[in-house]
Amino acid sequence: MKLSRIMVVVAVLLLMSAGLACAGQDLDAVKKKGYVQVGVNGGVFGFGMPDEKGVWRGLDVDTGRAIAAAVFGDASKIKYTPLTAQQRFTALQSGEIDVLCRNATRTLTRETQLGLNFVTVNYYDGQGFMVPKKLGVKSAKELSGATVCVLPGTTTEQNAADYFRSNKMDWKPVVIEATAELAKTFFAGRCDVLTSDASQLAGARATAPNPKDYVILPEIISKEPLAPAVRHGDDQWRDIVDFTVLAMIQAEEYGITSKNVDEMLKSSDPGVQRFLGVIEGNGKALGLDEKWAYNIIKQVGNYGEVFERNVGKNTSLGIERGLNALWTNGGLMYSPPFK
Repeated sequence: MKLSRIMVVVAVLLLMSAGLACAGQDLDAVKKKGYVQVGVNGGVFGFGMPDEKGVWRGLDVDTGRAIAAAVFGDASKIKYTPLTAQQRFTALQSGEIDVLCRNATRTLTRETQLGLNFVTVNYYDGQGFMVPKKLGVKSAKELSGATVCVLPGTTTEQNAADYFRSNKMDWKPVVIEATAELAKTFFAGRCDVLTSDASQLAGARATAPNPKDYVILPEIISKEPLAPAVRHGDDQWRDIVDFTVLAMIQAEEYGITSKNVDEMLKSSDPGVQRFLGVIEGNGKALGLDEKWAYNIIKQVGNYGEVFERNVGKNTSLGIERGLNALWTNGGLMYSPPFK
């Protein structure tokens, strides 16, 4: 009996020491170097690529800026690492980057076998097909025998193979590793079809020599929940990245924007007060300043602002909110309570 008790105590101590050994290691490393190293796409207009002045812009870029604002109170404390689809997970596993914000689809295999944790989805997408309008194709069911430009090592490649196989159609994949080169290859006419997430197709079309020459077919053949990812091992860092995305969603639900956030500090709503750090507690729980959510919204904006600025209907991508609307408006964007 006595021996059993000793063994239990030892087991508990070992578990506690194992947790302490990992807790905060990635967060500590980020704080020590003074910036967040974010892996991004680098070639997807609207999500992650530099503009003509070399300034990084996009929905994923803004997600990274929000993480920096939460940790440092300064959205500019960030550096970007452009990564191909094949490089992205290795860069995260090896510690080259602190967080991956690169339109990566959360899947069971990636979550369980790559040593990664995905956090809250920051864009709900689905895979589609784009073709030159001159081909006269109206449906993906007419693509048998087509040459298809696709990225290797992606869910996109697997989905396309499954789609053509299940519909008993032949296809000839043209595999290109870099996203930007993939689009150029398609626009140069080396393949009949470009397949990718529908948002990426819209982004590629927006940068085409003549966007009106191309049409995105109506079929969406997959679910692509795109989310930031971190390494296994530091739950505190994961919580911070997760609740950074959730804070942008919650702010939109509260009606808090980058323009009115200072005025909202005077709100009598306890939920808003708690969210913005007027009532303390959330910051301490995450190991951050109590103004962490305020800093995100003030410097980056709520989710709706970020969406509309980068990919919304008034941008050259012209994407409707759809699944990415708040749950109160028929979409899937939903945050747990901030308390």
